[in-house]
Amino acid sequence: MTRERQVQIGETVRYARTSSLEAYLEGYLNFHHLTRSPRDEDKRIILESGINRIAVVDAVDGRRRPAIVVRSSPWKAGSETTPWHDEFDLDHGHIRYFGDHKPTTVGPVGITHGNRALLEAWRLHESSDAGDRALAPPLLVFAARPVYIDGRRVDKGFLDFAGVCIIERLEFVVQRDPATGRSFPNLAVDLNVIRLDEDDEVDWTWIDDRRDPTMTAAVAMTRAPDCWKTWVRRGRIALPGIRRRVLSSRVLGKADQLPAPGSPEVEVLNRVYAYFDSHKHAFELLAAKVAADVLGARGGAYSDGWLTRSGGDGGMDFVGRLDIGPGSGSTPLVVLGQAKCISPNSSVSPDQVARLVARLRRGWVGIFVTTGTFSRQAQIEIVDDQYPVVLVSGRRLAEVVRRIAHESYEGEVAGLLNEVVSAYEGHVTHRRPEEVITSA
Repeated sequence: MTRERQVQIGETVRYARTSSLEAYLEGYLNFHHLTRSPRDEDKRIILESGINRIAVVDAVDGRRRPAIVVRSSPWKAGSETTPWHDEFDLDHGHIRYFGDHKPTTVGPVGITHGNRALLEAWRLHESSDAGDRALAPPLLVFAARPVYIDGRRVDKGFLDFAGVCIIERLEFVVQRDPATGRSFPNLAVDLNVIRLDEDDEVDWTWIDDRRDPTMTAAVAMTRAPDCWKTWVRRGRIALPGIRRRVLSSRVLGKADQLPAPGSPEVEVLNRVYAYFDSHKHAFELLAAKVAADVLGARGGAYSDGWLTRSGGDGGMDFVGRLDIGPGSGSTPLVVLGQAKCISPNSSVSPDQVARLVARLRRGWVGIFVTTGTFSRQAQIEIVDDQYPVVLVSGRRLAEVVRRIAHESYEGEVAGLLNEVVSAYEGHVTHRRPEEVITSA
């Protein structure tokens, strides 16, 4: 086994339209060499449409699809060609990916090749039968990104490997085309990025084996990642334990809490701060919307509550409810939120976070949303004392605001901000936080 058929999460590969099968192009691993079919090298995995469903093989123990290879272009999100907004959180093993139904697609969701493949895969990924899971195609995700060569930005031809994924959840959604304002249906899948072996790499010869019709599904799994084998054997109950997690300090530096220089989020964050600098209290409603997005992103059901009256809030600006668990067996949690509209160059101090912590009761959780950053000491106290508080800095806020604007305000951040200010008074009330548990 050579390094030429292995790829590491985060590694950049060269995706060129040429027919070359050299192992490396311009110093990068060649995507077409990595993914070539040993049985027919003329069969290439093409990712122009975003989702490539490798052809089904009639194997000795039944039909199976070897894999589904996915390309996302997160840097193009909100454009006419990519109106959806895929989300990547590889450090915590999660990708939210939208299918290939577009505003111009005629017909129901599932009529496109890509979405049809996702629906077929979901039926196997959610199955309680180990035999079905053995046949299930792994999703191998790549994210297109610009690179700089000799100081020149190159937007096409480079992909970052994002990992091997299992479909954790699939839902039908309605999205909005930022170019026309028209809504259109699509699929959204939450992907569990599994932990890989040794050097965070996958051996592509595993996919070669799955393409070999002379191999049974069991034999073709020999070179699969151990976590994939665990999932095939145990099913959904294994998902939390096989999710990829990067062990890193939870204490972030200033640069990691703010948008990358030159990114669209820098402009969004500056606009938010400038707009609410004279509407400090109204920022609380925007913070509540951001909190709903952050807390509801991982499958929990978040419900809006209300905003507290200005003055004397004692470290509490908004109240919400988070339901964890399925149906009648769910557990409701009170969410207390604090909002601080400060200069992106400023930081939230430990005593400001402590005011929120002091209001929490057993079983409650807190969330602190700011346009700035959190001081190192504020973060250390949250981590060391294991307080149930989520910290949302300017970077995450800008990402969420930009996405909400594209999805619901035709890409106009100003439209979102104006609506927040006009709706602020209608969300303010005076109630005890625990009342959110029984409110409709």
